[in-house]
Amino acid sequence: MGSSRLKSRRHQDLSSKWARVAIAILSTVGVIDTGSITLNKWGLIGNLNCPGGLGGCDKVLNSPWGTLIETNNYSIPLSFIGLISYFLILLMAILPLIPILKSQKNDISKVTWWGSFYISISTFTFSLILISIMIFKIKAFCFFCLLSCLISLSLLLLNVFGAGWEDYGKLFFRGFVVSLAVLLAGLIWSSSVDPSPKEVSNNIQGMPPAVVAISSPDKIKLAEHLTKEGAVMYNAYWCPHCHDQKEMFGKEAAKKLNLVECAKDGFNNKRELCEAKGITGFPSWEINGSIDSGVKGLEELAELSNYKGSKDF
Repeated sequence: MGSSRLKSRRHQDLSSKWARVAIAILSTVGVIDTGSITLNKWGLIGNLNCPGGLGGCDKVLNSPWGTLIETNNYSIPLSFIGLISYFLILLMAILPLIPILKSQKNDISKVTWWGSFYISISTFTFSLILISIMIFKIKAFCFFCLLSCLISLSLLLLNVFGAGWEDYGKLFFRGFVVSLAVLLAGLIWSSSVDPSPKEVSNNIQGMPPAVVAISSPDKIKLAEHLTKEGAVMYNAYWCPHCHDQKEMFGKEAAKKLNLVECAKDGFNNKRELCEAKGITGFPSWEINGSIDSGVKGLEELAELSNYKGSKDF
């Protein structure tokens, strides 16, 4: 009887070990997936080769739901949160496998299984929200987003069936509570960044929303100066940050800007030029031969372009 229990325990330990190895491999793929998106958004690597078409990935990753925080100086893409999540799961998968921690193996194993379960069910629940947004709101396909969802599902299943839980009722109850909390938080967040109620459509396929703000004379003069100096604003018609940038100028001044449409399905687009320039984020400004992405304040644009006129913006 004792021998049978010992064999069963050894079998469970072996299964748990292989589950951790599988989790480590999958979470590493997740780190690479979300890390590539994050580095691309920060302009540290070039364009991503997106199966199914680059335009879809661009549209999804540069949508309002692709960025968590954005200011004039920096941005934190949503993929960065995924990167942290996958890294933590990877860390918790390998910790109990480190020989130096063998004396504390049981305690570490229990804590890391619970931690890995909480994170994996959170990432999977949030991935479902993002996939729904991708399909019904953005209406585009992003391979990297789908891959992340499949990885998070696989990690969740490995956590559920690979840990040898003694009380599945407790596991499922906690999982339900966590997933419900993430679902509610995710829906609130997605609604708060949804630009659709705020935008005014031109009712023309591939055209950006109409700019409605009124331009001051100084804003018009700045726009004319930027165009005269050869400044270019690279944008995509579906990009909310591009719309925000044009709203800063107002509708009269925005018409004076040298705007280049980069979206593949955008009206009168110059996609090849955008790719040749290495444009990876929208909006991107090219001023004096230097390209920088992100929304710019009018004072900053004036300084970058050596504007000497009145700055009563």
